[in-house]
Amino acid sequence: MITFGEIINNVHQGLTDALPAWLAATIEYVIIGAGFLGLYCVLALILILLERKICARFQCRIGPNRVGPWGLFQSVADMVKILLKEIISINNTDKVLFKTAMFLAIAGSFCTFGALQFGDGLACIDFNVGLFYILAISSLGVVGILLAGWSSNNKYTLIGAMRSGAQLISYELSAGIAIMTMVVLAGSLNISDIIAGQSKAWFIFQAPIPALIAFIIYLIAGHAETNRGPFDLPEAESELTAGYHTEYSGIQFGFFYLAEYLNMFIIAGVAATVFLGGWQPFQINAEWAEGFNSVMAYIPSWIWFMGKTFALVLLSLWVRWTFPRLRIDQLLKLEWKILMPISLVNLLIMAGWVLIF
Repeated sequence: MITFGEIINNVHQGLTDALPAWLAATIEYVIIGAGFLGLYCVLALILILLERKICARFQCRIGPNRVGPWGLFQSVADMVKILLKEIISINNTDKVLFKTAMFLAIAGSFCTFGALQFGDGLACIDFNVGLFYILAISSLGVVGILLAGWSSNNKYTLIGAMRSGAQLISYELSAGIAIMTMVVLAGSLNISDIIAGQSKAWFIFQAPIPALIAFIIYLIAGHAETNRGPFDLPEAESELTAGYHTEYSGIQFGFFYLAEYLNMFIIAGVAATVFLGGWQPFQINAEWAEGFNSVMAYIPSWIWFMGKTFALVLLSLWVRWTFPRLRIDQLLKLEWKILMPISLVNLLIMAGWVLIF
């Protein structure tokens, strides 16, 4: 079977043979950037439609069903509408920071998205500190949220931004420690090495006790980082209208909306990569399972990655539409008194597991 790596190598070889090195590199950068930008937008439309359909099922409704067959084009219609919406100018705001905030929010999300490996050879960047890069660049969105809340000159946006800052900074610690727990098992920060180390068995099966604990902690902390229910205090409609992006309209609001949905996909994608083998197929490390392993390996790698990621996205949506919103004291207690101590102890357990086994 032809892999994405072979296709990419053939395209690269063809461009370098026909064109000067600088021009070939420029064309490759443009193709990669346009491809990831297109994928970024398409995934956002799919996730919006998916949530609206699932939300309708939970609430015993039908959901969007008028625009296109089964309402499949509803997200496209909403996208066109938000692009045509008037951008309302707000008085007494910090104009520079107000406009910079939305670009910081979308830039952090897009740069993190570009570090994911969607299949065998289907990656934008791959370097020796890939996981560290993801943890670092994803924090850029917090700066955008804080700037948006402060620069809007609105008490509701400021309260929403402060809530979001406290929430994101707190839960990033547990999410980071959960990932570092798996780095101890993998012995590398390189995403390719982490995925290659799961070719025979996914990490969640290689060290089932500490890996499962880290997996659950990461899912909870990651869900909190996306500002989605029951951790949606920064955007609590009944209290703060729309939270930190209350004063944004049109495409400006669309940037925050886009980043929020893709952050949900990114959290699920990182979890699938670190805990569930990334694009590696499900394998059974036994002689009697060779036929089964061959069938699993025949399925394209990008289908494995997308299948695992969307399964975790569905779990996230299930949680959102099931549990009620937490109070701010409950939210911070969950992090600092429950998740943080457990994740630190679990890191020590994983270190002992690696030394012993």
